Amino acid sequence: MALKIVKGSIDRMFDKNLQDLVRGIRNHKEDEAKYISTCIDEIKQELKQDNIAVKANAVCKLTYLQMLGYDVSWAAFNIVEVMSSSKFTYKRIGYLAASQCFHENTDVIMLTTNQIRKDLSSPNQYDTGVALTGLSCFVTPDLARDLANDIMTLMSHTKPYIRKKAVLIMYKVFLKYPESLRPAFPRLKEKLEDPDPGVQSAAVNVICELARRNPKNYLSLAPLFFKLMTSSTNNWVLIKIIKLFGALTPLEPRLGKKLIEPLTNLIHSVFLRISVVKYLGLLAMSKILKTHPKSVQSHKDLILQCLDDKDESIRLRALDLLYGMVSKKNLMEIVKKLMIHVDKAEGTTYRDELLTKIIDICSQSNYQYITNFEWYISILVELTRLEGTRHGHLIASQMLDVAIRVKAIRVFAVAQMATLLDNAHLLTGNMQRNGICEVLYAAAWICGEFSEHLENPVQTLEAMLRPKVATLPGHIQAVYVQNAAKLFATILKNQEGNTDSTAAQETSQMMIDRLPLFVQSANLEVQERASCILQLVKYIQKLQQKDVEVAEEVSALFAGELNPVAPKAQKKVPVPEGLDLDAWINEPPSESESEDEQPKAIFTKEEPKHSRPRHTEVDEKELARRREARKQEQANNPFYIKASPSSQKVCSPGTHPSLPMSDQYVKLEEERRQKERAEKKKKEKKKRKEKRSGRGKKHDSGPESEEDITPAHVVDIVTEEMPEVGMHLSDDVAQEDQNHLPVRVKICICMFCLCRPLADSEKLPVRSHRAAGAPKSSAEDGEAENATPQEPKKKSSKEKRDKKKDKERDRKVRLRCWKHFPPSGHKSDSRSTQSEGRTVVTFLVFPLPRKVCDIQGNLQDGSQVVVSVIFENKSDSFLKSMEFNVLDSLNSKLQRPEGSGPHDGLTVPFQLPPGVSNEARFVFTVQSIVMPQKLKGTLTFIVKNEDSSTHEKLDFKLHFTCTSYLITTPCYSDAFAKLLESGDLKSSSVRLEGVNMPFHHLLARICFHHHFSVVERIDSCASMYSRSIQGHHVCLLVKTSGQTVSIDAKCDEPTLLGNVLDEIKQTFSQC
Repeated sequence: MALKIVKGSIDRMFDKNLQDLVRGIRNHKEDEAKYISTCIDEIKQELKQDNIAVKANAVCKLTYLQMLGYDVSWAAFNIVEVMSSSKFTYKRIGYLAASQCFHENTDVIMLTTNQIRKDLSSPNQYDTGVALTGLSCFVTPDLARDLANDIMTLMSHTKPYIRKKAVLIMYKVFLKYPESLRPAFPRLKEKLEDPDPGVQSAAVNVICELARRNPKNYLSLAPLFFKLMTSSTNNWVLIKIIKLFGALTPLEPRLGKKLIEPLTNLIHSVFLRISVVKYLGLLAMSKILKTHPKSVQSHKDLILQCLDDKDESIRLRALDLLYGMVSKKNLMEIVKKLMIHVDKAEGTTYRDELLTKIIDICSQSNYQYITNFEWYISILVELTRLEGTRHGHLIASQMLDVAIRVKAIRVFAVAQMATLLDNAHLLTGNMQRNGICEVLYAAAWICGEFSEHLENPVQTLEAMLRPKVATLPGHIQAVYVQNAAKLFATILKNQEGNTDSTAAQETSQMMIDRLPLFVQSANLEVQERASCILQLVKYIQKLQQKDVEVAEEVSALFAGELNPVAPKAQKKVPVPEGLDLDAWINEPPSESESEDEQPKAIFTKEEPKHSRPRHTEVDEKELARRREARKQEQANNPFYIKASPSSQKVCSPGTHPSLPMSDQYVKLEEERRQKERAEKKKKEKKKRKEKRSGRGKKHDSGPESEEDITPAHVVDIVTEEMPEVGMHLSDDVAQEDQNHLPVRVKICICMFCLCRPLADSEKLPVRSHRAAGAPKSSAEDGEAENATPQEPKKKSSKEKRDKKKDKERDRKVRLRCWKHFPPSGHKSDSRSTQSEGRTVVTFLVFPLPRKVCDIQGNLQDGSQVVVSVIFENKSDSFLKSMEFNVLDSLNSKLQRPEGSGPHDGLTVPFQLPPGVSNEARFVFTVQSIVMPQKLKGTLTFIVKNEDSSTHEKLDFKLHFTCTSYLITTPCYSDAFAKLLESGDLKSSSVRLEGVNMPFHHLLARICFHHHFSVVERIDSCASMYSRSIQGHHVCLLVKTSGQTVSIDAKCDEPTLLGNVLDEIKQTFSQC
């Protein structure tokens, strides 16, 4: 034996190790494949030896070859042999090879189960650690199932090194074997409070990754994660927790308000040396903003401070957050601070982002938050002082949009644009595409289109025809020339009424003197416009010399106001028959023509285009020389204004004496709002005196709300002409045979719940329409039986049908109300009345459609229920001013805004063009849930036709069943048994006869209709559990024998239990 060991050691001296293999591959570049093939043959011989050290060396070399792309699956069994070595050095090599080579389809992987279990229970922590590390790379569903319990045991190991690895590998186990999540979750939850920070961090990582797939299951851990977020100093743990709260906040509305303070503290914290946490804090705030905007708005100063951060990503995230924080109250304040940051910003990219965000904030939702457009125009004018910006077209488009749509602002806008034209030389320094010179495009158009508002039109005309204008881009020159003609027409109209006719002739002569400069332009558009206008002015001058008045005829050329048009309006214009838009107008060019041939300038020498020069490397000396030359040129240029302390701005029209700064409009707006508040208080005080009956004191109106702030100017918004949305109905709606029903309202009460993965017995049935061959309903049988002409039987059959429909409406917890406008000649049924010229209201109850909307109720507050209403306009008329109202009862009340009366309705926040549907949600406050209840409601709206508008009313009913207050809640069998043994529950029972369906279908129907979950099932007996929104426990024991079903129930509220059993009985009585 000793000689054998010595011989093996001598043989190993001549074996190639990994270093020799790598060195040999590098030395055989020309015949690498041949050399590797020889090495593999040698490795195969080494694997046949009994010495485990030789095998381990061979497996190590195979691992390297596998990394080079060679298939080593033929050595899988040898890898398992090395994994089973008792020496840690060899064992580690085996697990490394397995982690790289093994996969789910590896045949020998099933042989590793016992070996891995042995290593997991090893007293050597390093053997256990290497087994856990390797297993994480090749775990299969079978391995996860067999080893889950062993790994769960290691989560309580005495060594933090093992606990951390066990927690991390459990995530891979959960993915391969999801059934292990439930038994392992309590222990995983304990690791969140582990004394070792590494184990704690591992547990946070695992739960955060699980929550990405289904965050609802981990909502109960929110208090624990909140504690960790406020106490942990590990930045990476904080990053994961903030990400997790970002997923949980939409599910729990109250959580967002709770997170504001710790997130603010995190952003303020000095100890944070990485900006990722601050970035994620801002990201979490942006998600909270959707549910709690007021809570986030109170921290706008903190978010504005983030604009000074060195990290540009944090600054951009703060900008995105500010977009959703603005309101009518704080818009001016936020924009003012953003303007300060614009002046201090370094770098054109971030400064352009600030400019874009200012415009986006102000213009969102059709200028919803702007109350003073004079202030906004002044902001746009101030933005023109930015040098080097590439968003001049954005400023220009806003100037045009505001001037066109806000009629009351045109006088002020024209005055500001005229001043911009007078100071145009300050904006012509940047001639690049989309530069600030684009603002002159808007200024010229506004001054020309609304020239009647100019105080000194002759001065503005002279500014538009200056020689410096010829240096502007061609499309701006064309607008200058065209609007100079409009301005000329306005001046003629003003001057012809005067006794001195020389002024009009002088204006004509100025046009004749200045326009030839534009006739010689290299831009064909400018040439054509200038040539036409020049000939027109010459002809006008001849008529003026004959004392002929031409102002009225010239003004007629530009008469009429331009209205805004929807961006997609052209797409809705039908193409005439016979017109092919894809056909060539002229003959296509021949293929022989050179594509690179450039058209030659016809009239003048072609000017070079403003294209970006190629970047070339320049040394420091050349840069210094160019810098000095530029400074010398600026010093000698009389039009150049010396630099201000900030290098990012220059003196511009924004600082011109005739252009007021935006700050003064902020003060004017504050004064206007104070005056409105004072007048409103006077009116309210007067109304209270008139209505006061004597005793009670009315509360003050409180702080000013968003609706109380009225804008100083009204935006002209076109909504009814060529609507953008709702032009096409979905396929499902189009297929419905209900075209004669114009208005549809669907009301449903749904409960949001946390559910475990469903077993086969818990799968929900799919509702479908009854097939043609299905058995007839009892109502149809009644009609067949009562087909005789006897009057009493007819009445009895009708009562049965009405009673059945009432029951079905109660069971479905959904009501469709149809507002019916019958056409002429339509015959209504016995359930509706009709008279000529009147509106007929019909109430029909139909089965649920195949697709139902997903509604989430507010379950965290046991006194609230959210009702979702889907409104659909099936008529050809436009519906607006819709108001939803429900008559309050002693138990249930519709939540209304503060200060509203109990009979006031809620305004539906949208209008309905023909064929459009939309959804609104309403919150009801419920005191007691132990009894079902019905609420009567009314929907009022205005039907607008082409010739008239009429007020209409639609009555409906809301039916709240007791089972609609139940939540599908999972419950374990041990907890279920303890609940039954507590003695706090009252019992009741019910028997159902004639139930002919499989037992699993019966359970699925109870789960689906009445929100129960199956706790345990044994043959034809099952225990079920549910919980109400107010915390009542409802337990069922369902047993079946033949066609008889017995249900024994227990609940801590007897009245609720009795009503739930009645509703279950009613469900199966209609089967």
